[in-house]
Amino acid sequence: MGKIKPPELDEHLSSGDDPYVLDIRPREAYQRGHIEGSRNVPVYADLRRGDEAELRDSLDDIPGDETVVTVCKAGIVARKATSLLEGEGYDAATLAGGMRGWNGYQNGSVGYRLRSTIARLFP
Repeated sequence: MGKIKPPELDEHLSSGDDPYVLDIRPREAYQRGHIEGSRNVPVYADLRRGDEAELRDSLDDIPGDETVVTVCKAGIVARKATSLLEGEGYDAATLAGGMRGWNGYQNGSVGYRLRSTIARLFP
């Protein structure tokens, strides 16, 4: 299962090589803040419980010819979405750190920089 780090996603978005960013968080969380251009399919709670039905019902709306980057709060539940998508033949990756990681990267937070340094030192 693939993952993509916030700087890598930012580079893709900045270059016009836009992946399909699928934000699975609840609608309220998405409305409070999201990655520009992302699409919200609020299946977070379902996937957390192990229920894949709602995401499977949404597959017709997810393009099969683009890379799909799944996003949740911290990247954990999004891995379930990524796994399901890969199993259905999609090229999919999870945003490492989820929206917390994305926001930390965007804000240049000390915590994000520290976690990134540790991840490079201990892959």
